Amino acid sequence: MPSFDAWVGRTESVSDEITAAPAAALAATLDVDAPRDELPPLWHWTYFTPKPRASEIGADGHARRGGFLPPVPLPRRMWAGGRLEWQAPLRLGDAFTRTSRIERISEKNARSGPLVFVTVRHEIAGPRGLALTEEHDIVYRDAAREGDMPPPAQPAPRDDSFAREIVPDPVLLFRYSALTFNGHRIHYDRPYATEVEGYPGLVVHGPLIATLLMMLGRAARPGRAVRRFEFRAMHPIFDIHRFHVCGRDSGDARLALWARDHQARLAMNAMLDFTE
Repeated sequence: MPSFDAWVGRTESVSDEITAAPAAALAATLDVDAPRDELPPLWHWTYFTPKPRASEIGADGHARRGGFLPPVPLPRRMWAGGRLEWQAPLRLGDAFTRTSRIERISEKNARSGPLVFVTVRHEIAGPRGLALTEEHDIVYRDAAREGDMPPPAQPAPRDDSFAREIVPDPVLLFRYSALTFNGHRIHYDRPYATEVEGYPGLVVHGPLIATLLMMLGRAARPGRAVRRFEFRAMHPIFDIHRFHVCGRDSGDARLALWARDHQARLAMNAMLDFTE
């Protein structure tokens, strides 16, 4: 594995206006009412999207390696988790700039092969100053090999106070891919996902699962402002089975949230903090 030290500290900036159309389209995709004033938490992922030209796209649908992100020579790339903190709302109609910096790059040898983790820090600022800080974890993995055994999965907690069943049909995954301008073929191209990357079905986006967890948590605390959210992907979810987003109410300003797959495995762990 080559050294990627030169990529640590690299920065880029992207500006975008929080217009109503993407928010309305995401609301339709999630089957909820469109926001009128402020962007709901995590909906900023439909803005500031990378827009590589068609000639710059790799075989997996992502931009070819070696631009802002390091050219990691491992074929599978996934969103592993993140940590976000809100300082101010993102209001519809306002213009914002997202400044991104590669914070750290680390390598690990797992039973499934080498892993490379890249953490990118984003700061989103607008007319009222800093609005959101985010650390975004990306993991690169080797290709699936015949005979590979999937890593053991952790069982999901069963003490949920509230839960919602999700049907991850291909239309939902396609629309979310389109809204986030995510060309990764594992989310909408079934032959590629199953025959090339070796998955049993289309992969449900990690950010989509996180957004569904956020929606569940906010419904349990209506009217409360979100302060911090962190999540970690634990096991992939595929469109061939339904899954549940779950939460536990401990009576304070923090909610434990998680996604549970059809075999009661923990797919994503999250923690949501509200303002006091």
